[in-house]
Amino acid sequence: MQKPIKKVVIAGGGTAGWMAATLLKKVLGEMIAVELVESEDIGIVGVGEATIPPIQIFNKFIGLDEKEFLRETNGTIKLAIQFENWRVKGESYLHTFGAPGTNMGFCNFQHYWLRAYREGMKTSLWDYDLNYLCCKEGKFNIINTQNPMYDMPYAYHFDSALYGKYLRKLSEAAGVVRTEGIIDKIKVDETTGYITELKLKSGKQIEGDLFIDCTGIRKLLIGQTLNVEYEDWSHWLAANSAIAVPTERHAQTAPYTRSIAHDIGWQWRIPLTHRNGNGIVYSTDYMSDDEALERLMGNLDTKPLADPRQIKFQTGRTTKQWHKNVIAVGLASGFLEPLESTSIHLIQSAVVRLLKIFPHEGITESAVNTFNAESKTEYETIRDFIILHYFVNERDDSQFWQDMRNLPIPQRLQDKIDVFRDVGGLFDEQHDIFRDASWLQVMLGQGIEPKDFHPAANVPSGDELRAMLNKVQIAKQQPLAKLMPHDEFLQRYTGV
Repeated sequence: MQKPIKKVVIAGGGTAGWMAATLLKKVLGEMIAVELVESEDIGIVGVGEATIPPIQIFNKFIGLDEKEFLRETNGTIKLAIQFENWRVKGESYLHTFGAPGTNMGFCNFQHYWLRAYREGMKTSLWDYDLNYLCCKEGKFNIINTQNPMYDMPYAYHFDSALYGKYLRKLSEAAGVVRTEGIIDKIKVDETTGYITELKLKSGKQIEGDLFIDCTGIRKLLIGQTLNVEYEDWSHWLAANSAIAVPTERHAQTAPYTRSIAHDIGWQWRIPLTHRNGNGIVYSTDYMSDDEALERLMGNLDTKPLADPRQIKFQTGRTTKQWHKNVIAVGLASGFLEPLESTSIHLIQSAVVRLLKIFPHEGITESAVNTFNAESKTEYETIRDFIILHYFVNERDDSQFWQDMRNLPIPQRLQDKIDVFRDVGGLFDEQHDIFRDASWLQVMLGQGIEPKDFHPAANVPSGDELRAMLNKVQIAKQQPLAKLMPHDEFLQRYTGV
């Protein structure tokens, strides 16, 4: 007989631990006790400063006031990621959170644009994207309208350490118990293989029914104790190191992240209200740590505020993110380089997935299997999206980029590239967090031009097609006059 879940113990704090604690307590209330164990002596990776739009759903559900949230975390607005030098050096494109154009009926907007482009119209696909237009003008405001033409999805840049502290304050107020201490021993039931107790160096013993492993890349519970294997993806994603350093903020705060490709990897620039986040992601198979540090420090555009910090990682995933009575969340569940700002979202989706099938009366095989299957698919779809950026490149300035171009990519990704290249087709998949508009922008941005477009795009006459597209373009530009510079918005909205 399975044991009812009355107490959840979260091992580790940081963004993962406190997001899990906050959501569990918000959804289940007094139904369960939640205790989080963390130590001030153990550092956190804490480079996840850029997010994607679903974090708005999380924040609203737990009751965060957006203005207070931005103030508490030194947050800014994120409309897109600008990819520089990824296809070839000197070229850039934006992957925005918006969708170019509008609903045109049976076939997607890009097919009409493709036909017009082939017939000599010079507008780019991004000219029909409100997020892109706002990025180029550095503007933003919250548009209160139900008209999908003016839909402008956004996320945030924020200090992840401050976000964790903010959530801790809310969690403790809601009844989550925080225990300070370093985990020394973990007790496992010899019959069931379940973890039953964490023993701290202080001697304190913490019992629980369900354990959430938020110990980061150490994987203290899921890996070191339960010996769940780790699936290595470094043959697809070669990067195994990062160096991060904060710098002074810019005079003007861009509403987008920058991802700048170098000859051996890429560099991020993330604008916050009090500083910029910077870092370089690279592979030691192609460049030494010292060379990477020199490359990073030589490409900063504002003054450093602290010493650089190095992070070592292995891209991949824990093969069973739920095993026995332990669920891995955050970096304990896997690591994907932060190219598309997915690390915080993976925390959110894991906790939401758990709560949808929460085993109140006892852990069942069906719940575990469902959780693991969905987690696997989600990780793999994000992995494939990241591989796409590397694989579809035309750079010839280094062995690194040539090797990336010759990767033996997953079949699913190859099929997706092929159908887009052949007929301009894109299809959403259930557990892929990136919708077809995201795949569209990256594929076009990386230089994949479809050979054909949908025949429905041939229905309007040439004049009718140009008039349709011109009408959409004018409509997309209409809100710009009423928007304000990003910094002005932040100041007015947050009062800081």
